[in-house]
Amino acid sequence: MADKKKKMAAALAAVSLYLQQEEAALYEQQAPVRETGGTAYSPWAQSGSQEMMAMRRLIQLRTFTRF
Repeated sequence: MADKKKKMAAALAAVSLYLQQEEAALYEQQAPVRETGGTAYSPWAQSGSQEMMAMRRLIQLRTFTRF
């Protein structure tokens, strides 16, 4: 009788561990890893950057005399 209880406890522990692993794997699939440091594309930001670069280029070419 004690041998049967040990086998039952071992089987239940194995099933419990398997279910926990399946749940953890499902959670990892649902929560994608988000990369940091990147920003979304913004036309306004790109336009502003281009304007700043164009102005710096004109200043470097000494187009303006007041700067």
